[in-house]
Amino acid sequence: MPRWAYGGSMVVRIGLSGWQYDSWRGDFYPAGVPKRRWLEYAAERFSTVEVNGSFYSLQRPERYRAWRAAVPPTFRFALKGGRYVTHMLRLRNVDTALANFFASGPLELGATLGPVLWQLPESLTPTPVVLDGFLALLPRTHGAAATLAERHDDKVAEPSLRAEDPDQVIHHALEVRSTGLTDEHVDVLRRHGVALVDSHAGDFPRLRIDTGAPIAYLRLHGAPWTYHDGYSPQALGRWATTVVEHVDAGRDTYVYFDNDAERHAPWDGLALDRIVRDRLRTRVDGRG
Repeated sequence: MPRWAYGGSMVVRIGLSGWQYDSWRGDFYPAGVPKRRWLEYAAERFSTVEVNGSFYSLQRPERYRAWRAAVPPTFRFALKGGRYVTHMLRLRNVDTALANFFASGPLELGATLGPVLWQLPESLTPTPVVLDGFLALLPRTHGAAATLAERHDDKVAEPSLRAEDPDQVIHHALEVRSTGLTDEHVDVLRRHGVALVDSHAGDFPRLRIDTGAPIAYLRLHGAPWTYHDGYSPQALGRWATTVVEHVDAGRDTYVYFDNDAERHAPWDGLALDRIVRDRLRTRVDGRG
């Protein structure tokens, strides 16, 4: 499985933004593999995936339990925060919405819960004050998430409120798709230890800014045609260099391919994994 430790501690995880794409049947997914086993199949080849469904609506605890049961314990799900929080409330007055999100089942993932991604709409650059208030509400451990979840309302019919390991850390990442980010915004992200996503796409800006977060989070959407274009071997080599730079800086690194429309994502992900694996192995072997 593509999960590479470097120097005994840093971990690189390369995976997919979502996995339920019908157009991948007969390409990445062999025709004989039923759809109910696609996550299991993907988890045999990747060490992480982003959950897209949690962005569009609140999921149910049994769905999270089923996802967890389909993957090995070392696997990690990156969970997309709800668009109700980011796109409708636009990060304001989100206390109950956040409680509902964490009560809806994320804690059922247990140790397989990885970072939580908050994707902002292209029309939104929150003020530093709004951003600071939002980030201050985000739970940083499973125990804090369980406490927050207790404040859910009746939108969550079957709340999941128990943390298996209350001390397990939750990392957060923010994807900004607009211009207008200032040094003050970056200072807010640094104070909260939240990663700014390094996104590559054809129709929103790339923001490669170190916020001092313990993780790096990369999303490769394809460019110039977002979600469609693949990456050449040369481009993947450049992204491998970026990954290794994050490892050298002491950050666990998560990379997700979102160029799914033309079926590039899984093949680009596997190719990048091979390049990164070879580079890190060469370094370790060279140290003898």
